[in-house]
Amino acid sequence: MFAALFAAVALAATPAPLDPAEVKAIEAVAYDYVDGQLEGDPARVARSLHPDLAKRAVTTDPDEKLALRRMSKAELVQLTREGALKTPKDQWSRSVRVLDIAGNAAVARVETPWFVDYFHLGRFGDRWVIVNALWYPKPKS
Repeated sequence: MFAALFAAVALAATPAPLDPAEVKAIEAVAYDYVDGQLEGDPARVARSLHPDLAKRAVTTDPDEKLALRRMSKAELVQLTREGALKTPKDQWSRSVRVLDIAGNAAVARVETPWFVDYFHLGRFGDRWVIVNALWYPKPKS
Protein backbone atom coordinates (compact mmCIF):
# COMPACT_ATOMS: atom_id res chain seq x y z
CA MET A 1 0.00 0.00 0.00
CA PHE A 2 2.81 2.43 0.91
CA ALA A 3 4.55 1.71 -2.40
CA ALA A 4 1.37 2.46 -4.36
CA LEU A 5 0.88 5.74 -2.47
CA PHE A 6 4.53 6.71 -3.03
CA ALA A 7 4.22 5.95 -6.76
CA ALA A 8 1.04 8.02 -7.02
CA VAL A 9 2.69 11.01 -5.28
CA ALA A 10 5.81 10.72 -7.45
CA LEU A 11 3.69 10.59 -10.61
CA ALA A 12 1.65 13.62 -9.54
CA ALA A 13 4.86 15.57 -8.82
CA THR A 14 6.24 14.93 -12.31
CA PRO A 15 5.78 18.10 -14.34
CA ALA A 16 3.89 17.84 -17.60
CA PRO A 17 5.99 18.32 -20.73
CA LEU A 18 6.09 21.93 -21.91
CA ASP A 19 4.32 22.84 -25.13
CA PRO A 20 7.11 23.60 -27.66
CA ALA A 21 5.11 26.41 -29.29
CA GLU A 22 4.54 28.11 -25.92
CA VAL A 23 8.22 27.67 -25.00
CA LYS A 24 9.23 29.29 -28.29
CA ALA A 25 6.86 32.23 -27.72
CA ILE A 26 8.15 32.78 -24.17
CA GLU A 27 11.77 32.54 -25.31
CA ALA A 28 11.05 35.18 -27.98
CA VAL A 29 9.77 37.59 -25.32
CA ALA A 30 12.78 36.94 -23.08
CA TYR A 31 15.16 37.52 -26.00
CA ASP A 32 13.33 40.76 -26.85
CA TYR A 33 14.06 41.82 -23.27
CA VAL A 34 17.74 40.89 -23.15
CA ASP A 35 18.71 41.45 -26.80
CA GLY A 36 16.86 44.75 -26.82
CA GLN A 37 19.01 45.92 -23.92
CA LEU A 38 22.20 44.64 -25.56
CA GLU A 39 21.24 46.39 -28.84
CA GLY A 40 20.11 49.54 -27.06
CA ASP A 41 16.63 49.17 -28.62
CA PRO A 42 14.06 50.61 -26.19
CA ALA A 43 11.06 49.66 -28.38
CA ARG A 44 12.10 46.00 -28.35
CA VAL A 45 12.49 46.02 -24.56
CA ALA A 46 9.17 47.87 -24.06
CA ARG A 47 7.15 45.33 -26.07
CA SER A 48 8.39 42.51 -23.83
CA LEU A 49 7.13 44.15 -20.63
CA HIS A 50 3.76 44.46 -18.92
CA PRO A 51 2.84 48.13 -18.28
CA ASP A 52 2.82 47.40 -14.52
CA LEU A 53 6.19 45.59 -14.52
CA ALA A 54 7.74 44.97 -11.10
CA LYS A 55 11.51 44.55 -11.54
CA ARG A 56 13.43 44.04 -8.32
CA ALA A 57 16.81 42.99 -6.99
CA VAL A 58 17.69 41.95 -3.46
CA THR A 59 20.23 44.44 -2.15
CA THR A 60 21.87 45.50 1.08
CA ASP A 61 20.88 48.66 2.86
CA PRO A 62 21.82 49.21 6.51
CA ASP A 63 18.58 51.15 7.02
CA GLU A 64 16.33 48.47 5.55
CA LYS A 65 16.20 44.86 6.75
CA LEU A 66 14.70 43.37 3.56
CA ALA A 67 16.06 45.82 0.99
CA LEU A 68 14.96 45.72 -2.63
CA ARG A 69 16.12 47.77 -5.58
CA ARG A 70 12.97 48.58 -7.58
CA MET A 71 12.60 49.47 -11.23
CA SER A 72 9.55 50.19 -13.37
CA LYS A 73 8.98 49.56 -17.06
CA ALA A 74 9.60 53.26 -17.79
CA GLU A 75 12.91 53.22 -15.91
CA LEU A 76 14.14 50.08 -17.69
CA VAL A 77 13.14 51.43 -21.09
CA GLN A 78 14.94 54.71 -20.31
CA LEU A 79 18.11 52.87 -19.24
CA THR A 80 17.95 50.97 -22.52
CA ARG A 81 17.51 54.25 -24.44
CA GLU A 82 20.64 55.53 -22.67
CA GLY A 83 22.56 52.40 -23.73
CA ALA A 84 23.23 51.16 -20.19
CA LEU A 85 23.88 47.58 -21.38
CA LYS A 86 24.59 48.21 -25.06
CA THR A 87 27.18 45.65 -26.12
CA PRO A 88 28.79 44.73 -29.46
CA LYS A 89 27.08 41.61 -30.82
CA ASP A 90 30.31 39.61 -30.96
CA GLN A 91 30.45 39.91 -27.14
CA TRP A 92 26.93 38.65 -26.49
CA SER A 93 26.62 35.62 -24.27
CA ARG A 94 23.09 34.98 -23.06
CA SER A 95 20.69 32.15 -22.47
CA VAL A 96 16.97 31.72 -21.86
CA ARG A 97 15.40 28.70 -20.20
CA VAL A 98 11.65 28.30 -19.71
CA LEU A 99 11.22 26.58 -16.34
CA ASP A 100 7.46 26.07 -16.15
CA ILE A 101 4.17 26.95 -17.81
CA ALA A 102 0.76 26.68 -16.12
CA GLY A 103 -2.12 28.05 -18.17
CA ASN A 104 -1.56 31.79 -18.59
CA ALA A 105 1.46 31.90 -16.23
CA ALA A 106 5.07 30.96 -16.87
CA VAL A 107 8.50 31.19 -15.27
CA ALA A 108 11.77 31.66 -17.18
CA ARG A 109 15.45 32.21 -16.37
CA VAL A 110 17.68 34.56 -18.39
CA GLU A 111 21.43 34.80 -17.94
CA THR A 112 24.08 37.14 -19.34
CA PRO A 113 27.65 37.78 -18.15
CA TRP A 114 26.25 40.67 -16.05
CA PHE A 115 23.03 39.38 -14.52
CA VAL A 116 20.55 36.56 -13.94
CA ASP A 117 16.83 37.35 -14.21
CA TYR A 118 13.92 35.18 -13.10
CA PHE A 119 10.75 36.17 -14.93
CA HIS A 120 7.09 35.65 -14.17
CA LEU A 121 5.30 35.98 -17.48
CA GLY A 122 1.61 36.29 -18.22
CA ARG A 123 -0.24 35.40 -21.40
CA PHE A 124 -2.78 37.99 -22.47
CA GLY A 125 -4.69 36.59 -25.42
CA ASP A 126 -1.97 35.32 -27.75
CA ARG A 127 0.75 37.52 -26.26
CA TRP A 128 3.23 36.69 -23.47
CA VAL A 129 4.80 39.57 -21.51
CA ILE A 130 7.09 39.85 -18.49
CA VAL A 131 5.05 40.84 -15.43
CA ASN A 132 7.66 40.42 -12.67
CA ALA A 133 11.44 40.14 -12.77
CA LEU A 134 13.71 39.32 -9.86
CA TRP A 135 17.30 39.84 -10.89
CA TYR A 136 20.76 39.25 -9.52
CA PRO A 137 23.70 41.39 -10.63
CA LYS A 138 26.73 39.13 -10.99
CA PRO A 139 29.86 40.23 -9.17
CA LYS A 140 32.39 41.95 -11.43
CA SER A 141 35.56 39.94 -11.89
